[in-house]
Amino acid sequence: MSDMQIMTLTDRAMDRVTTLLNQNDGETLGLRIGITNTGCNGLSYTMDYASDQKPDDAIVNSGDVTLLIDQDAVEFVAGTEMDWLEEGLQSRFTFENPNEKGRCGCGSSFHV
Repeated sequence: MSDMQIMTLTDRAMDRVTTLLNQNDGETLGLRIGITNTGCNGLSYTMDYASDQKPDDAIVNSGDVTLLIDQDAVEFVAGTEMDWLEEGLQSRFTFENPNEKGRCGCGSSFHV
C-alpha cells in the first residue's frame, strides 16, 4: 500500500471494537475485515474475530486494536474510516469509503 492508511478507526469505533474483543472468549488477535459479493449493489463488508493471521493479511494497528484486512478486500477498502454509530435504538459500525461509487438504498451494500 502507498502512503494511504488502509483503514482508520474513529475513537468511537476503537472503543467499541476494544469492548467486543475484551468480551470475546478465546484467543483473539483482532478483528478481521473483508468484503463479500452480496446485496443489491454488489459488495458488503464482513467482520469477524481473528484468531490467526493469514500470510497475506494487511495489518492495521490503531491504539490497542488490531485489524486484519483480507488481501482481497484491500483495494476496495483503502482509505476507509470505520465508525460506531448509535441512533435511537439502533447501533452499528459504519464505513466511510472514498472508493464507493454508489450504495443501495438500505445501506447494506455498495459498489466501487
